[in-house]
Amino acid sequence: MIKNFYPKIKTSINFIFLLLLLTTGFSSQAKTAKHTSISVFLADIVVRGTVQAPGNNGGPADNMAGVTVLQKGTNNGTATDASGNFQLTVPDNAVLVFSMVGYKTQEVPVSGRTTLAITLALDENFLKEVVVTGYQEVDKRLFTGAATTLSGSDAKREGITDVSRMLEGRVAGVTVQNVSGTFGAAPKIRVRGATSITGDNKPLWVVDGIILEDVVNISNEQLSTGDPSTLLGSSVAGLNPDDIESFQILKDASATSLYGARAMNGVILITTKKGKVGQPVISYTGNFSTYLKPSYRNFDIMNSYDQMSVYAEMARKGWLDYGDVVNRANGGVYLKMYNLLEYADGSETPGLYNSPEARAAFLNKYAQANTDWFDILFRNSFQQEHSLSLSSGTEKTQMYYSTSYLQDNGWSLGSGVQRFTGNVRANFNVSDKIQFGLITQGSIRDQRAPGTQGRNSNPVTGEFSRDFDINP
Repeated sequence: MIKNFYPKIKTSINFIFLLLLLTTGFSSQAKTAKHTSISVFLADIVVRGTVQAPGNNGGPADNMAGVTVLQKGTNNGTATDASGNFQLTVPDNAVLVFSMVGYKTQEVPVSGRTTLAITLALDENFLKEVVVTGYQEVDKRLFTGAATTLSGSDAKREGITDVSRMLEGRVAGVTVQNVSGTFGAAPKIRVRGATSITGDNKPLWVVDGIILEDVVNISNEQLSTGDPSTLLGSSVAGLNPDDIESFQILKDASATSLYGARAMNGVILITTKKGKVGQPVISYTGNFSTYLKPSYRNFDIMNSYDQMSVYAEMARKGWLDYGDVVNRANGGVYLKMYNLLEYADGSETPGLYNSPEARAAFLNKYAQANTDWFDILFRNSFQQEHSLSLSSGTEKTQMYYSTSYLQDNGWSLGSGVQRFTGNVRANFNVSDKIQFGLITQGSIRDQRAPGTQGRNSNPVTGEFSRDFDINP
């Protein structure tokens, strides 16, 4: 047994020793190969180059100073000198990132190259940040006044078809108060507050460089009291909201240097859309909205019985005597009753006998009436607006056409509006130095608005009052 076991052990030891030698050889070769690959990966080169920007009007490129050159994913970087040159030590497979304000960021693989020539492209989105003053377009970085830019898409509100109300709650320092829900009513707009106690505080509207005057000159007093003139006083009610490209609100005194004293309350500049180069684009927009007529359930007001009870108490206390009421233009139920007490021409009997019973029966008829004036004077309104536009153009000519139709049957029986608008805008690029455009806009508005009684002013106390003749 012992003689047979020893040769087996010796054979096993020889086999294990041979396996260890082979394993050690392969491990040594693997370590050598790994070491060689790392040394190749860490090889650095010096990259030199020049960064340029496109020249103006197709001229020669300009060297750019101050361009940031950064190895992607690291803090290793530099900046170009006054001649636009740079030098940076990076691995041969690195990626360099070139960036500067106003230009598009560009990533360039080194790929073992030691010399690079880079040309940065202008950032068109950045260049669009300009301030339109009506007479010129100024770079926002160079404009020293207080102005706010608002794009037409950001200002647009669904269901709002009046341009003057689109700025409500959109721009800091601009307040919009609606004195009426009627379409075309001039809202009370203030830019950085009121500047006068008795004078006009409304801003100046400028559309594509053209000053728009109000259809009816509305004073502060009329804006605050709901005068019927405000229902037709908006100067921009004839604009199609879908035609607006952007708003510019000039807030400070620098606007007066452009438009004079009329701009002392601020200027609201509107830039309309124009044609774009490319294939024709047809756009349609439809807005539909409705308002349900009000109900007495939504208001805490008296019914006919409560109202007549108040009148009866006033009569008992001497506030509705015959001599006081009969000479009034709006005396309500008691005026009608006192008129019936008189004898008509050629009649031997009065319209109403002057007895407590007859007068009580007459007043009780109105106390039990409970007329639903909301149902009689109001209706469910339905407003619809349709807008259709076409934009097309080439490098030499750009055209924009649009038309819209607005119809609102009104919330009250005495109101309603129809509006048609048309817009044609053409831009022609004759050469790099000669450009001109044509703008044609028009609108037709057929509107009915309910009137209201005038108000009375007290010259002693300065109070204002408006009487209403409302029956139960």
